[in-house]
Amino acid sequence: MVKSWLRDLYEGESDRAHTFRYALLAFDLFTIGYVITTSFGDHGRVVETIDTVFGIVFLVDFVARLTLAERRLKFLILPVTLADIVAIISFLAPLAGEGLGFLRILRTLRLLHTYQLLRRLRQDFRLFRQNEELLVAAINLVVFLFVMTGLVYATQYRSNSQIGNYADAMYFTVTALTTTGFGDITLNGTWGRLISVVVMICGVTLFLRLAQVLFRPTKVRQPCKVCGLLLHDADAVHCKHCGEPMRIETEGMK
Repeated sequence: MVKSWLRDLYEGESDRAHTFRYALLAFDLFTIGYVITTSFGDHGRVVETIDTVFGIVFLVDFVARLTLAERRLKFLILPVTLADIVAIISFLAPLAGEGLGFLRILRTLRLLHTYQLLRRLRQDFRLFRQNEELLVAAINLVVFLFVMTGLVYATQYRSNSQIGNYADAMYFTVTALTTTGFGDITLNGTWGRLISVVVMICGVTLFLRLAQVLFRPTKVRQPCKVCGLLLHDADAVHCKHCGEPMRIETEGMK
C-alpha cells in the first residue's frame, strides 16, 4: 500500500505526482540558496537546527527512493546516490557533534535528479519547449560550476584564510576553470595544488564544452516540411528522418 502510494508520487503521471516533483525541485533550489547563504556567517544553534530538519527531509526522500528501486544495490552505488548519502550525513552531523557541515554543498548534485521532469516541463512551459537545449545546457553548466566550487570550498574554507565563504571559492573556481588565473587567491599545500590541477583540467575539457553548447547550440530549430522533425544539425542538407532537402539559413546566407 505504502509502496504503491510512493510509486504514484515519484513515478506517476497524475497532477498530484507532478506537483510533488515540482515541490521537490523547488526544495532543492531553496537548499542550494541556503547552503550558499549560510557560508557567509557563523554556524550557530539556529543553523544547526535547520540543518537537522533538512537532513531528516532528505533522509525520508532517500528512503522512499530506495524503497522504489528495483535493484537496490545498483541504486546505492550510483554516484548521485553516494552524493546524497554524504549530503544527508553532513546535514545530520551536528547531532553527532561532527564537523561535516562543509560537505553540505554536495547536495547540489541533487539537481541532476530533476532531469526526470523534462517531459513535464515541455508540456507545462512553452518557454522551456522553445529553448530546451539552451536551458538544459545552462543547467549543466551551473551544476558543474557549483560542484567544482563545492570541492574547493569543502577542502579549503577552514584551512585557507583566502577562502572565507562560498563566493571566494566560486571566484577562484571561475578564474581557474576559464584559465584566467589572477593569482590573488591560491590553494594551500600539495592537496591544494592537486585540486587546482583538477579544476583547470576540467576547465579545459568539460567547462569549455558546456559553455560552447550554451552559446553555440549543436542543433537548430528548423521544422521539416514533410515529417515535422524540429531539431536538425546546423549544417544539415537533408532531414535525418525522411531525407527531405533542408534549407537552413546560417550567417552569411541571403
